[in-house]
Amino acid sequence: MKIPVTVYAEMTPNPTTMKFVANKHLLPAGDSVEFNKRQEAVGFSPLAEALFIFPFVRKVFIAANFITITKTDNVPWDFITMELREFIREFLSEGKEVLIQMPIAAEKQVAKERPEIAQPSELDEPILALLDQYVRPAVENDGGAIDYVGFKEGTVNLILKGSCSGCPSSTATLKGGIETLLKQHLPEVQRVEAYNG
Repeated sequence: MKIPVTVYAEMTPNPTTMKFVANKHLLPAGDSVEFNKRQEAVGFSPLAEALFIFPFVRKVFIAANFITITKTDNVPWDFITMELREFIREFLSEGKEVLIQMPIAAEKQVAKERPEIAQPSELDEPILALLDQYVRPAVENDGGAIDYVGFKEGTVNLILKGSCSGCPSSTATLKGGIETLLKQHLPEVQRVEAYNG
């Protein structure tokens, strides 16, 4: 039996990404997952795996009630938005699984690879509280996510996902928005950096 689902497409500040919003929850609030290639999605997200069948899909980011797709540069959104929107709507209305299991979160992967920047700190809680209250809603609104990695020697390390990753305005968001906010509330913070692996 099919479930009635609506999906609409929304532009993001990043010209290579489009946000597809569903009228149902895809992941629990606060959770998000990003896949950079089909092989990463296998065994984790049947939806992301299916979307990579399209030759123009470069990345798939899934959060609360939306999917942000990053496309290749060789095709304009005008030619593919309707096809992707309809594909996602059909996939969801058939009740297929969006996510079978969560892969290791990017911030946990960084903690394994670069433990020196992901050490627990007395500022973890206040930084997370500020990011959750002021940054997360705005960034999700634009089809992305920012995950906290850690605080060390005055530097807050974050991971940019979804439309934030590779966005021309992400540096302005990081420096002008997030860095300013954290510095105002926490004098120990000197700078904010995006960890890119």
